[in-house]
Amino acid sequence: MGSAGRPRPWHKHMSLFAFFSSWRKRPPASSVVVYTRRGCHLCDEAWDLLQRYQARWGFRLDAVDVDGDPELAALHGDWVPVVTVNGKVRFRGRVNEVLLKRLFGAS
Repeated sequence: MGSAGRPRPWHKHMSLFAFFSSWRKRPPASSVVVYTRRGCHLCDEAWDLLQRYQARWGFRLDAVDVDGDPELAALHGDWVPVVTVNGKVRFRGRVNEVLLKRLFGAS
């Protein structure tokens, strides 16, 4: 019971922190695309990092090989990996984990 005999607005076994954390809004579902090419170690690092956070933030993760499309190869060239979120380029060359967390609103 809370003050003045009123029941608490959260379950008796739920901590106050857990109660307020459950209110925190999740970012809207996003589409993340990694433009990559075979043999690119930075692409592998970016993919591994994004996969670690995929379950937490609930985004769809896809990979596109730029060498399979001459237009993409010309557009992204040697800048792979290129990571887009909802169609907007967010990272080129290396994914910064701190900026990734800020982008998805994580603390």
